[in-house]
Amino acid sequence: MADDVRMIEVKEDILADNNRVAKSLRQQLSDTKTLLLNLMSSPGSGKTSLILRTMEGLKGSAKLGVIEADIDSKVDAEKVAAGGIPAVQLRTGGFCHLDATMVTQGLDALPAQDLDLIIIENVGNLVCPAEFDTGAHKNVMILSVPEGDDKPLKYPLMFTVSDALLINKIDYLAQSDFDMAAARERILALKPDINIFEVSCKTGAGIAQWIAWLKKEMDDFSACGKEPKPSCPRE
Repeated sequence: MADDVRMIEVKEDILADNNRVAKSLRQQLSDTKTLLLNLMSSPGSGKTSLILRTMEGLKGSAKLGVIEADIDSKVDAEKVAAGGIPAVQLRTGGFCHLDATMVTQGLDALPAQDLDLIIIENVGNLVCPAEFDTGAHKNVMILSVPEGDDKPLKYPLMFTVSDALLINKIDYLAQSDFDMAAARERILALKPDINIFEVSCKTGAGIAQWIAWLKKEMDDFSACGKEPKPSCPRE
């Protein structure tokens, strides 16, 4: 009979298990003062290009590692490794996101305790990655000008869970109908305290401001335990 049918919330159980792993992972990395940053966006928005620019900006001032994630191929990891940065490629098969267990596997292949910053390049997707805690201390997303200024209306969760947003490919603004003021208004309505950077990974415009923010976050994070900081990880 219908009353005898049991309902099992599979997604809820999966997320609960993932959150426990993520919490443990975050604490482990906090103990070694290794900041884990989760970079999310749609495909082709410029995640790998931003990572390469970030490598240049932090050269000589921080030890950086990268976890790349794609449904297939190792193209992005090869680009990063060519710059002399430790990188590992996670091939997710049919999964459209990373979870904390997958990230743990990636970290096992890196000298994590010797690194100051590890960037996760999540699978290109504006939906699934926002739903899963990767164990990262900071979530960052990219919105590229060609994608349009309406994305905050269509994919609000991604903007809500992000600590910083880079609006990339601003060199394309003159050839598009992207409304920067409207985009900012929509983004800030979802997350009033989000940090927004207008950048071009192609020309380098705005990258210095992004690097300055990232360095401050790293400095604050490394000081956690010595004195309370707003950016110290909380559970």
